[in-house]
Amino acid sequence: MTKFQVPDMSCGHCSKAITKAITELDPAAQVTCDLESKIVSVESAQDAAALKGAIESEGYAVSAA
Repeated sequence: MTKFQVPDMSCGHCSKAITKAITELDPAAQVTCDLESKIVSVESAQDAAALKGAIESEGYAVSAA
């Protein structure tokens, strides 16, 4: 499992956009967004760099959690 800190993730719209970006990259990915801690957890065959890029493509700053 890969975890990312996404400090600008603040609402349901944010988590839906991030989940959509990741599942477009890997339709089998399991994505969990915790709005309180601002952590996105991803179970995916894709590597961390690709997942980070997908989140960044939605306009969010991302760092490893």
